[in-house]
Amino acid sequence: MSLSARRVTLPAITPIVLQKRVIKVYSEDETSRALEVPSDITARDVCQLLILKNHYIDDHSWTLFEHLPHIGLERTIEDHELVIEVLSNWGMEEENKLYFRKNYAKYEFFKNPMYFFPEHMVSFATETNGEISPTQILQIFLSSSTYPEIHGFLHAKEQGKKSWKKIYFLLRRSGLYFSTKGTSKEPRHLQFFSEFGNSDIYVSLAGKKKHGAPTNYGFCFKPNKAGGPRDLKMLCAEEEQSRTCWVTAIRLLKYGMQLYQNYMHPYQGRSGCSSQSISPMFQVLEKHTALQETQKMQAKIQRSISENSLVAMDFSGQKSRVIENPTEALSVAVEEGLAWRKKGCLRLGTHGSPTASSQSCATNMAIHRSQPWFHHKISREEAQRLIIQQGLVDGVFLVRDSQSNPKTFVLSMSHGQKIKHFQIIPVEDDGEMFHTLDDGHTRFTDLIQLVEFYQLNKGVLPCKLKHYCARIAL
Repeated sequence: MSLSARRVTLPAITPIVLQKRVIKVYSEDETSRALEVPSDITARDVCQLLILKNHYIDDHSWTLFEHLPHIGLERTIEDHELVIEVLSNWGMEEENKLYFRKNYAKYEFFKNPMYFFPEHMVSFATETNGEISPTQILQIFLSSSTYPEIHGFLHAKEQGKKSWKKIYFLLRRSGLYFSTKGTSKEPRHLQFFSEFGNSDIYVSLAGKKKHGAPTNYGFCFKPNKAGGPRDLKMLCAEEEQSRTCWVTAIRLLKYGMQLYQNYMHPYQGRSGCSSQSISPMFQVLEKHTALQETQKMQAKIQRSISENSLVAMDFSGQKSRVIENPTEALSVAVEEGLAWRKKGCLRLGTHGSPTASSQSCATNMAIHRSQPWFHHKISREEAQRLIIQQGLVDGVFLVRDSQSNPKTFVLSMSHGQKIKHFQIIPVEDDGEMFHTLDDGHTRFTDLIQLVEFYQLNKGVLPCKLKHYCARIAL
């Protein structure tokens, strides 16, 4: 029996070549940068590219935003979203932009969920034993078997009209509903308002001016595909905390475990998991380990940049010690401020003469202008806009010139999802000028000392200064 060889011809494998596109990304100072990117690049990939090109520090808060100026809307592009798909939904004549900036609040609800879900706005479809903790609320959001219900009054813009109507709304996994009879949740009284599978959630930047909204806390549903203002479903909350709760809940219900993956594994890029590829078993495991993993991640972050890693220390003896007593810590903080004051202008002076000292004082009073947290001659409204853009997280701050008193400065900061302003007053002592926030009890020779002090000590502020709000250039 003879054996014959047979040649088999395999089909040629054609490599897949990804098309490249040129995109333009803007920063807050309106400088821009053109990037040639592949068609499957994600928002996180674009951020990473800009971080590397500009030598920025990556603290996972850099974010890509979609800005729609013609209708006054903006939204966070989620890290996993394909940027070219976002651009494909833009109309040819629309002057839409991509912005690159910080967003400290992007995943803050995983770290501090208690700030995002007020008890009076959240209820559950299933019976629960005892009180539900904020971390359990997140686990319920990420579970496919249960759902939390967000409810409360919102102002809704009537379709095709300029008028707004206050209505009771309910957010469920299947979409957003409103009650036709007061606060009734009976199925016969509920009417469908919008789903979020084929829509994106935007916040309104100029709701009162462009849409006649009753408050400044507007948001809306916009279809993924290009559409006119008539396709928008406009809503308006009474306060920022309410708007933040609605928008955060919609993001969680729309993307679910994908958001958690973005938060836990920020470097997945295009090879990362999608919400469709996560198995049910993995979802169950993630549900039960979300709290533990979040705590581990928080611990790593806290060791490096969190205020929790900053403790009062006493270095006066042969060995350093942690000051446990809050009263003693406050006393030491005041003494530290006084010690900095005594150094005075000699910190930068090269001679002991009064002339050198006065020149050093003049230098001290001006060196803050080079700091990224200092914003020269911006208004109160502009300061609030910048802080809101970069996230209403406790400790986000900037320092600016006072418009009402040219000789003073103002510290603007976020706390409890509200923006507060503190006047920095100059005081004179023995011919030397100092800055103070507490009527002269703690004095600083320059604004840099003041900011550094309150980054370590809460003092008279509601919380420590944590994230500075800066305009970056591309």
